[in-house]
Amino acid sequence: MKSALISRILPGLVAVLVLCSVCSAEILKIIVNDTIQPITEEYVARAIDEAQRRNDQAVLIEINTPGGLVESTRHIIEKITNSSVPVILYVAPSGSRAGSAGIFILEAADVAAMAPGTNAGAAHPVTLGGGTVDDVMKQKMENDAAALMRSVVSRRGRNVEVAESAVRQSKSFTEQEALAQHLVDYVASSQDDLFRQMEGKSFKRFNGQQVTLKLSGQPVVPFGMTLKEQILGYLMDPNIAFILLAIGALALYAEFNHPGAIVPGTVGVVFVLIAAFALNLLPTRFAALGLILAAFALFAAEAKFASHGVLTVGGITLLTLGGLLLVDAPIPEMRVHLLTALAVSVPLGLITAFLMSIALKARRNKMVSGAQGLIGETGIAQTSLSPRGKIFVHGELWDAVSSSDLTASQAVIVRRVDGLLLQVEPLAVTQPAPAPAIPR
Repeated sequence: MKSALISRILPGLVAVLVLCSVCSAEILKIIVNDTIQPITEEYVARAIDEAQRRNDQAVLIEINTPGGLVESTRHIIEKITNSSVPVILYVAPSGSRAGSAGIFILEAADVAAMAPGTNAGAAHPVTLGGGTVDDVMKQKMENDAAALMRSVVSRRGRNVEVAESAVRQSKSFTEQEALAQHLVDYVASSQDDLFRQMEGKSFKRFNGQQVTLKLSGQPVVPFGMTLKEQILGYLMDPNIAFILLAIGALALYAEFNHPGAIVPGTVGVVFVLIAAFALNLLPTRFAALGLILAAFALFAAEAKFASHGVLTVGGITLLTLGGLLLVDAPIPEMRVHLLTALAVSVPLGLITAFLMSIALKARRNKMVSGAQGLIGETGIAQTSLSPRGKIFVHGELWDAVSSSDLTASQAVIVRRVDGLLLQVEPLAVTQPAPAPAIPR
């Protein structure tokens, strides 16, 4: 009797629990307003993992990106297509774009949407650093990117031919063009508008399963970056990495010229290591580091050789080129800007050359402190020197010995210092030449 009662009640309890879990499920939202690089990849992957752990209804990714690295893009696509939680990609707000790598991620999402005044496309592969490649390599890169686009678009049931044109012909599409040509599923003015349009409509997941979501009125939970991701995301800006590297190199340079100062050396090590960590995550061209080191060598040479600024100009040129070539990225947003390179190189070159010239002059100047600083100084005999007596020099009274007899109050010049005894000579006074006679 009891077993029969339990068998009747148990399915009902399970159904209630499942229904409650679905009703309490939320929408996890992240905002990607950056280039596509390893930190973006980590952020997206962590959000999807968290949504799967919480059994959320969906992950909403609001994106605005100019593009980014191919490897990071592939990893994000892999994470989205393997997610058990549906992923909605929304290009927003107005004025945003899903450029280059962004359109690959847009097409990989379960639901693709754009806000009014946005665009997506221009996904033709670009060589790292913008250099030229032979036709065979160019064709390989293009075919590889086109195949990736076809693979994700076809599984989502979108327009493969038009999507491929974004790769092969670098086409870019407004939100209305993308909607009309079936590159995206919705154009929505807000996320609430998007949820209302999705209400009761099914979509095809990457595994072919048809799914219908009811998201209107459901809570949307923001999912932010961790402190580590925020710091690394800031450091992933190539301009910041270049500035840190230049400041660190200058600080180490100062430490080498003033051993024991400690503070410049500490600052230099910290800044260089932070810059190295950031550059390790970026496609760095190590030959550019050689240009930067050569620039500092020219700055040092300027202080030693009288080149009248030629070496400084050469150093500034090398430092600027080193900055521009430092990060080998496929899009301009992930490279060091010319303005940044000049803003760092010119002041740094002038300051370094100026400081080095001061240091070199200080080394060449006659010592003016201690006993050696007395040599060549003039004084007044306080007593007669025949040959030994007292003289007053440098504000102090010294024992002195003279090579010839001197009278008190006579001017002397110091020639040598033996411990606390000065060897002096009478100061020769040049007699003025007699005035020419005036004829009467």
